[in-house]
Amino acid sequence: MSLRIYNTLSRELEEFSPLQPGQVRMYVCGMTVYDFCHIGHARMMMAFDVVQRWLRASDYAVTYVRNITDIDDKIIARSVQRGITIRELTDEVIAAMHEDIGALGIEPPTVEPRATEYVPQMLGIIEKLEQKGLAYRSDNGDVNYAVRKFPGYGKLSGKSLDELHAGERVAVLDGKQDPLDFVLWKAAKPTEPADAKWESAYGTGRPGWHIECSAMSCATLGETFDIHGGGADLQFPHHENEIAQSEGANGKPLSRFWVHNGFVRVDNEKMSKSLGNFFTIREVLQKYDAETLRFFLVRTHYRSALNYSDAHLDDARNSLKRLYTALDLVVPAEVAIDWAQPHAARFKAAMDEDFGTPEAIAVLFELAGEVNRTKSPETAGLLKALAASLGILQGDPRAFLQAGSTLDDATIQAKIDARAAAKAAKNFAEADRIRQELLEQGIVLKDSPTGTTWAAAQ
Repeated sequence: MSLRIYNTLSRELEEFSPLQPGQVRMYVCGMTVYDFCHIGHARMMMAFDVVQRWLRASDYAVTYVRNITDIDDKIIARSVQRGITIRELTDEVIAAMHEDIGALGIEPPTVEPRATEYVPQMLGIIEKLEQKGLAYRSDNGDVNYAVRKFPGYGKLSGKSLDELHAGERVAVLDGKQDPLDFVLWKAAKPTEPADAKWESAYGTGRPGWHIECSAMSCATLGETFDIHGGGADLQFPHHENEIAQSEGANGKPLSRFWVHNGFVRVDNEKMSKSLGNFFTIREVLQKYDAETLRFFLVRTHYRSALNYSDAHLDDARNSLKRLYTALDLVVPAEVAIDWAQPHAARFKAAMDEDFGTPEAIAVLFELAGEVNRTKSPETAGLLKALAASLGILQGDPRAFLQAGSTLDDATIQAKIDARAAAKAAKNFAEADRIRQELLEQGIVLKDSPTGTTWAAAQ
């Protein structure tokens, strides 16, 4: 079975084949760096981390570009508020972002362009658009995109211009000829800091948000590439506007596949900073370990809404314990994955169907059950090898199972020995007390004719 990906542009699952055999070029809209990453950011970056991992596991060479927006109204406002330069703010937030997502095992992209490094390329696209009559200069110094002059506008969102115009609440202000038009170049304002201004043929100013990604994607991957990704909230207007700019300037499709991950929800509302119902990665990692958070994010299909709660994270932790308990039973053998093996074939079929992580993880639980029954090092090795493509189960099982417990192996064994001595002396009350003490530390004892073993509580 070949890989199929849901293409937002066609609204269908399509068989994937890259423009260049064996090579995949993917661009994902990254973070606007003015504050810490929240779980919505983590969900997006995790979704495409899994995508690029599976593409590599499928023997593709992947050039993965995930940009950084380091010039924006919110960035300017925050830098002024804190009394530091834009560069100082963005360097600080980027370092924090790398630390946070690195903790989750999210692999770095091949290229991580910063918008401020591509202003000449942005101006080049704007010049092309003006030459083609798709951009115009306003009296206030802005340069705007003339949406109605681009025939394909609305093809990604599936909305006609009339539908978009009917829902438009913004009046024709700031020199726009139509409320749907959007800014390509913003004229500098006297109140803005000096490091928010660039010189150009259009006067002193700075780029609009949408033009940044058009310039960075085309500069790093070419005018047409394989996959463009991002959160569902970027589908309109950001990605719609990227298409209008890039295809309007170059006369070529920007991306063959448009891929969008679903929202994170809290109490059935979208998680967002504007609603104030968001949690930063740092806040969550104060309470839960990083692999539990990763597993929580990965086990839901990337296009589905993800419901955030402590209860769901607790369940994710317990599920991971079940998988690690199997790996703790026997040392996994080093195995090369045979994709014809039944479990591996089912795992691959799941991932090849639009990166179906829920079904793939179900296969991991099947394998864990096999390990529990057979104690086979080869089966444990296959479990670990398949899980690697999701970035899970690569840690030390005993360390994971003991996390949260203040007891080390020697202490646990000493208590097991003390309990055995109490039972031999028929002091069953003391034996029960020791069992309960261990249980309160997250340790479950299992008695058998050959002795007593322990495992972390499920």
